[in-house]
Amino acid sequence: MESGRATLLKEQQLKDQFDNLEKHTQSGIEFVERYSKFVKERSDIEISYAKQIRNLSKKYQPKKNSREEEENKYTSCRAFLSTLNELNDYAGQHEVIAENLTSQIITELSRYLTELKAERKSHFHDGRKAQQQIESLWKQLESSKRRFERDCKEADRAQQYFERMDADINVTKADVEKARQQAQMRHQIAADSKTEYSNYLTKFNQEQNEHYYTLIPNIFQKLQEMEERRIERVGVSMKTYAEVDREVLPIVGKCLDGMTKAAESIEPKTDSKQVVESYKSGFEPPGDVEFEDYGPGQTMKRTVSETSLSNSRGEAKERPGGGKSKGKLWPFIKNKNKGSGPEDFSHLPPEQRRKKLQAKIDDINKDIQKEMDQKDALTKMKGVYEKNPQMGDPASVDPRLVEMAMNIEKLQSEVHKFEGWLAEVEGRLPSRSDTPRRQSGLYESQNSNSTMVDNNCAQDRESSPDGSYTEEQSSETQVKVAIANTPEFDDEFDDGDEETLPTIGTCKAVYSFEGHNEGTISVTEGELLFVIEQDKGDGWTRVRRNEEEEGYVPTSYVEVFLETNTKGAMTYI
Repeated sequence: MESGRATLLKEQQLKDQFDNLEKHTQSGIEFVERYSKFVKERSDIEISYAKQIRNLSKKYQPKKNSREEEENKYTSCRAFLSTLNELNDYAGQHEVIAENLTSQIITELSRYLTELKAERKSHFHDGRKAQQQIESLWKQLESSKRRFERDCKEADRAQQYFERMDADINVTKADVEKARQQAQMRHQIAADSKTEYSNYLTKFNQEQNEHYYTLIPNIFQKLQEMEERRIERVGVSMKTYAEVDREVLPIVGKCLDGMTKAAESIEPKTDSKQVVESYKSGFEPPGDVEFEDYGPGQTMKRTVSETSLSNSRGEAKERPGGGKSKGKLWPFIKNKNKGSGPEDFSHLPPEQRRKKLQAKIDDINKDIQKEMDQKDALTKMKGVYEKNPQMGDPASVDPRLVEMAMNIEKLQSEVHKFEGWLAEVEGRLPSRSDTPRRQSGLYESQNSNSTMVDNNCAQDRESSPDGSYTEEQSSETQVKVAIANTPEFDDEFDDGDEETLPTIGTCKAVYSFEGHNEGTISVTEGELLFVIEQDKGDGWTRVRRNEEEEGYVPTSYVEVFLETNTKGAMTYI
């Protein structure tokens, strides 16, 4: 009985330990979840902070075509712009922190928590199963023990009944024999119960020994190792948490160094010179005011120096009724033109007007150069079509050429007009009538074709009775001259009678191309061919499949790999 009580006590203690371990390990899992939530909130804060920093940087970026963009010529404004750019990079590092926290800690801890919960559940399942197994064996042992006890009592009662029957002389011999057989049977049942109880006891002792010395210690050991790994994993995550911040410190330091360098690049004297240069009017200081004597019958007249701005602008005018206006000296006169002003910028001071006119001329020259480049490309394409009609209709290019010629004519007229105004401001022309217009450096470098077009345009203007001219006529003349003087492209497109061209590289067909027209060659996607003539700007590359098959394919359909020793080698895709 004492042994049974001790066993029950151990079972109860073991059950209590399992309950305590279950609570402790659950608390450990909750701690990992809480730490993961903490890192997640920190990541959200970093993302929100980076977003606010980027919005702040974007908010204070100079707007296009605004006064802020014009102010970027000052070193202080450029320094502020550099600071905003560095601040944008600084925000990017906080996004990196959030991304690394998510990938290196939050995601990893989430995966680890899933594994940890599954492992914990498995260990406690094994422990519960072992407990149920030992409890089942204990119940079987107790049942066999009670059965053995009951059978022994039945055997004793049967034996006593047999002895009483044997001692009674009034009982028949048959009844005595029956009582004896009954007593023997009960003794046999008791012996069998004893044997069964002994077997169950042996089995239980073996299972109990294995339970307390092998199974349960192993389960506890696994739970201990699991808990140690959990604690270690939390420590690694905390270390990673610090390392994520430390990794971006060098770049953050560079951002701050960039801000410091931008601040140190501010040059007050340079900015002040820029202000002077920007707002320098070019007016000469006014002359001395003459003394006016007062006498009988004389009226005082307010005179203004001929060199004063008030005089040149007509500011000092008489009021109706003989009153005088009080003209301010030129540094304090306000510009009343609030809009864009006249086309010649005559509302501006001389120096500012000169700068505006020069900038306008430069912009128009760029537009002219752009139009001329496009025109040259179309002229070249037309020549290609004339040499190879299967590639396209040459007449389809003429409307566009005429349109470009008209645009160039208009732009050239604009340039001449603005150059005349600029010459007047600079004092290079006494008057417009007897001084030829100043030619831009752009037209001095143009070829003879452009010169002929200008001369033809000038002749058209001179031949007009009223001095005007028709833009359509001059444009057509310009196109005809340009097309008539277009160089031949015999060196670019051969008729096939010349000697075989050498290979200058290879190419791979990116798309399939059906070469139905004469001079082209069909290719399939992925096919490798030899390049014998690269694209000359017309969008076609000449390739060779073998000694007998060669032709042109669209450059955009192939990926070209030119040999390194080829002049101007480059890859087209």
